[in-house]
Amino acid sequence: MAEYKPIRKVVSGNYAAAYAAKHARVQVVAAYPITPQTSIIEKIAEFIANGEADIQYVPVESEHSAMAACIGASAAGARAFTATSAQGLALMHEMLHWASGARLPVVMVDVNRAMAPPWSVWDDQTDSLAQRDTGWMQFYAENNQEVYDGVLMAFKIAETVNLPAMVVESAFILSHTYDVVEMIPQELVDEFLPPRKPLYDLADFSQPFSVGALGGPNDYYEFRYKIAKAMEDAVKVIKDVGKEFGERFGRDYSEMIEKGYVDDADFVFMGMGSLMGTVKEAVDLLRKEGYKVGYAKVRWFRPFPKEELREIAESVKGIAVLDRNYSFGQEGILFNESKGVLYNTDARPIIKNYIVGLGGRDFTVGDVRAIAENMKKVIEAGKLDRGVEWYHLKR
Repeated sequence: MAEYKPIRKVVSGNYAAAYAAKHARVQVVAAYPITPQTSIIEKIAEFIANGEADIQYVPVESEHSAMAACIGASAAGARAFTATSAQGLALMHEMLHWASGARLPVVMVDVNRAMAPPWSVWDDQTDSLAQRDTGWMQFYAENNQEVYDGVLMAFKIAETVNLPAMVVESAFILSHTYDVVEMIPQELVDEFLPPRKPLYDLADFSQPFSVGALGGPNDYYEFRYKIAKAMEDAVKVIKDVGKEFGERFGRDYSEMIEKGYVDDADFVFMGMGSLMGTVKEAVDLLRKEGYKVGYAKVRWFRPFPKEELREIAESVKGIAVLDRNYSFGQEGILFNESKGVLYNTDARPIIKNYIVGLGGRDFTVGDVRAIAENMKKVIEAGKLDRGVEWYHLKR
């Protein structure tokens, strides 16, 4: 293996995604413009126009068609990529099921954007989390570097377990904010991510078969089981690929939950995506002031990191779950999933839900400090004051 000498570029999160798609040697891109995703596809179009990338770009009339084109390309054996946000992702919903059902490793970047109405173009995780039951793996990036790394790893993982993968980044906080990203020389990416080996070959006319044909009651059940089994198998693949990525490039992703100060913490803040950068800053400050707090950043929401969460629960008195989303009629989605994981365990720390930053409302170090004060009181009392705290309400 050649020595890794990173290429450092100052790029937005969207450009980081575009460069990753280029370095992954994506063969087909189909997409429809939508704020704040559009500059991902614009940058890829620029690569194509300049002769920097050999990619077949498919212009389409909607996000539904974009995913349909990616499904067709992936079924034919190509490495396919797309990107979208919010209403665009919702319009794709039917086709997301088709991609996973046909066991196609399409990779998509979703730029988290709040669902309308009212119209919003700002950060909110409800759009991606609303797709949690479609059979897509989901990786949440904290920063631009993780957007780049996440796309490369997503292709390798997806093509190993034959399931599609979604890399999720925050609207504007990452998508349009510039930062230094360490990019990997093309020859080293090629070593890490070799050409795709499709699960089946539609061009092999000696063995004709159908994709997406009718499946009767005697067959359908087994198809669903195989997707479920592939998602379970993905846990080990994610850890192995994350470890390999760290060994090759110095950025380790072998843990599905990134942890800090958990071993001696009374309670931890748990969340996903860019808001965890704010949490990390706040935790460092709170530790200096004597607070025994830590953080648990969930990188992969699907498959859900059940075992890692149970390990955290065994060592802390409480978990403050920060949800930049909400499932109406229930609770924050990460909170609800976490409670389900911990139900059948002996470790039952106090777990409280804080709804923060919906529609891109700012989430600050001061907010984390206030939540820490509340969580400290809850633990001292030994019981919840309320199950869900709508933290940012204008009172």
